[in-house]
Amino acid sequence: MGSCIEETDTPFPRGDSLHLSSSSLCVLLPRITPMAAVPVLKDELDIVIPTIRNLDFLEMWRPFFQPYHLIIVQDGDPSKTIKVPEGFDYELFNRNDINRILGPKASCISFKDSACRCFGYMVSKKKYIYTIDDDCFVAKDPSGKEINALEQHIKNLLSPSTPFFFNTLYDPYRDGADFVRGYPFSLREGVPTAVSHGLWLNIPDYDAPTQLVKPHERNSRYVDAVLTIPKGTLFPMCGMNLAFNRELIGPAMYFGLMGDGQPIGRYDDMWAGWCIKVICDHLGLGVKTGLPYIWHSKASNPFVNLKKEYKGIFWQEEIIPFFQGATLPKECTSVKKCYIELSKQVKDKLGAVDPYFVKLADAMVTWIEAWDEVNNNTSEPNSSNQTNGASK
Repeated sequence: MGSCIEETDTPFPRGDSLHLSSSSLCVLLPRITPMAAVPVLKDELDIVIPTIRNLDFLEMWRPFFQPYHLIIVQDGDPSKTIKVPEGFDYELFNRNDINRILGPKASCISFKDSACRCFGYMVSKKKYIYTIDDDCFVAKDPSGKEINALEQHIKNLLSPSTPFFFNTLYDPYRDGADFVRGYPFSLREGVPTAVSHGLWLNIPDYDAPTQLVKPHERNSRYVDAVLTIPKGTLFPMCGMNLAFNRELIGPAMYFGLMGDGQPIGRYDDMWAGWCIKVICDHLGLGVKTGLPYIWHSKASNPFVNLKKEYKGIFWQEEIIPFFQGATLPKECTSVKKCYIELSKQVKDKLGAVDPYFVKLADAMVTWIEAWDEVNNNTSEPNSSNQTNGASK
């Protein structure tokens, strides 16, 4: 059956496009075929894993991850040997590699913090990225079936988002769902999805104060839903089960300055999430949250977390209003332009909160410069560790 959607110069409708086009009217026809089978995307997706330990957890993920290329970013002591199970195709980058590849610009990559994972985003040459923490295992759905988290993320990224108008049946592009009565036909084509934010069973992603008052709480609620986060709404992004379209939003996926030598930690993924949401809203891109779930196996120490978070807990009361009020000029027509503009606003407005934000704003610019250098370089950024496995 041929598509009735017309190709136009505008790839997706903006919030102010409320006229009915001929392509919009095509959605009046009933959807009689389900979504096509999800392609494996073997040659279009990298899996990025930050770690300080041996990656035995990959054995559980072998049925799902083995076809893909892994980029492992080793945090901490670069002289430590990280063991990776046999049969995986991977590159491993440690701090020495980061310093060698980026030179002075390596200062923008965090040390002794999982924020170092964003180096993997930078050196990847693939269209899509999936990143996962090494304490995350395969979860099971209510029927007992193991969840292929990567497959669901791919579904999320390859189907449109609906940020301009909320659909009460959640993701209308999933099998068994559609747009409800009253949903504007001019918005039913949706917009490209830039980010797929997955969730976790077992150990919830709580801040330290909540961990301390609810030490035994576990998440057993499996909600079979995918939502588009509405335009103008921020969210606390968690980096432990996250996928994104690197071509659409990659340069903005900077996890900031955290960890060793910095006054704050455990805000790396949330900082990136606030930045990408403002930029996605401006450029008309979508962010989804919900499925897939992973099994988060290990609770981190709440007292250690509190030491890392306590300044952020105070600062976020000013950080979040800043992002809620942030606007980008119409001249910002690319992710990089948006990110540089956002860095200026961070320096001007959050610099008064603490000098750290002046340093962070400068690091945001350095990150973009390093991104351009690495991605405009015709030679591959080789790690000092040989690749392993046959899945090339």
